Amino acid sequence: MNVLKSEDLYLNRAKFVMKYLGVWIPPKDETAFHKAYRIFMMSLQYLFLIFQIIFLGQVWGDLEAVSQSSYLLFTQACLCFKVTVLQVNVNSVKDLLKRMNDEIFLPQSKEHERILKMQAKRIKRLLMAFMISSQTTCGLWALKPLFDDVGSRKFPFDMWMPVTPEYSPQYELGYAFQLLTICMSAYMYFGVDSVALSMVIFACAQLEIIKDKILSIKSVQYGNIHDNERIKKISENNNKLIECIKQHQAIVLFTELVENTYHTFLFFQLVGSVGLICMSALRILVDDWRSVQFYSILTYLSVMISQLFVCCWCGHELTATSENLHTVLYSCAWYEQDLKFKKMLCIAMMRMSRPMVLRAGHYITLSRQTFVSILRMSYSYFAVLNQTKN
Repeated sequence: MNVLKSEDLYLNRAKFVMKYLGVWIPPKDETAFHKAYRIFMMSLQYLFLIFQIIFLGQVWGDLEAVSQSSYLLFTQACLCFKVTVLQVNVNSVKDLLKRMNDEIFLPQSKEHERILKMQAKRIKRLLMAFMISSQTTCGLWALKPLFDDVGSRKFPFDMWMPVTPEYSPQYELGYAFQLLTICMSAYMYFGVDSVALSMVIFACAQLEIIKDKILSIKSVQYGNIHDNERIKKISENNNKLIECIKQHQAIVLFTELVENTYHTFLFFQLVGSVGLICMSALRILVDDWRSVQFYSILTYLSVMISQLFVCCWCGHELTATSENLHTVLYSCAWYEQDLKFKKMLCIAMMRMSRPMVLRAGHYITLSRQTFVSILRMSYSYFAVLNQTKN
């Protein structure tokens, strides 16, 4: 019988992409070639960020030029920070992967497997939509010099470059560097976000499995069965409740470790999203709607909003799934159980009445309300900047 491995079910796409790009957890027997490849891929991303910072310093004071470059600068800075956090917390990530495959989280029935697969499919669909839209944006950025800047040789992005577009092969090399690096950035974004958010949804699936176990607690009818059979059922129910309590505690520890591992880059992303949405919206008003640049910014804005929504949605799902757990406990046939079961049930209900919350920076709760608040804040800053520009 093949055991369903949750790590592969939830993270197979992310692991493939990140291994290919050299930013996945390095093996213990890492070769010199693999290490050099990993350093090279990381260096490309940091080099791209440094070139943007230099350009931003050159155009500082020009609101239009700053808004043109800052949204991409924020995006690249967020990516570099995310990948760095992943590399620094590599031991915590290994611990999380090990916990995902723990015996306590293994499915015990076809229904449990169905729950795990359904939740994995949900998060994979959302993340795949994000990856496709981000690559579409990269494609539009690549087409911008060919359509919007006809007759002149320009790079896809306005940033400082050590080469000049007037001469070949400097133009071709600079063009390839910008395009390949930004496409790899999009894939890295997908990989890092997939690891963090898929783990949150995995915790949601485990909570659903606990609910299924609780509702499967057998009824004990005192007058209709023999004493030995009744005692056996009571013992099985007690063991099942103990198992649910242990599994819930394991989920609590798992989600706490997820928050401790990823809370810094989640906070950076939430704070940066305000500036990203604001600057992107400002660019939409400036650019001609018939240009490729206009549609690239429009798709970029939708990508950033969707990425923010997926983060907040995962946090909301965790809270919503856990907040009615104590109500499900009360729905089982507890009134037919022995005194030991009832005592354990009371303690479990008190513990499970506290919903699980995922926080960015150990401070900002990830929820739908947070998503709406960030959009409102972004619009407020956008209105101020737009009025200043006018």
